[in-house]
Amino acid sequence: MATFISLVSFTDQGIRNVKDSPDRFDAVRAMAEKMGVTVKGGYYTLGDYDMVLIVEGPEEAAMAMLMKVGSMGNVRLRSLRAFSPDEMRQILSKMP
Repeated sequence: MATFISLVSFTDQGIRNVKDSPDRFDAVRAMAEKMGVTVKGGYYTLGDYDMVLIVEGPEEAAMAMLMKVGSMGNVRLRSLRAFSPDEMRQILSKMP
C-alpha cells in the first residue's frame, strides 16, 4: 500500500463555502473507501496550507482519488508519496 500526504489549499470556491468543508471531508472519506483507499487522517492547519490529508491504498487508486478530489474545484492539492522507515530500509538495501 502506498501512502500519500497531500498539502491542501482552498480555492476561491472552497473558501466561499468553507462552512461545508467538514461535510465535504466526510464525503471524500466515503468516496475514497469506495475506490479502495483509506483516509488515515485529515487535519485543518494554520499557515501556508489549509489542510493536510493522509491517504493509503494501491498507488493508482490513491492517485485517482486525489485527482478526483482536486477536480471538484474546492481545493488544490500538492501530493507527496511517503515512505515508512521500513519501506525506506528496503529501498536502501538495494543500493550497491
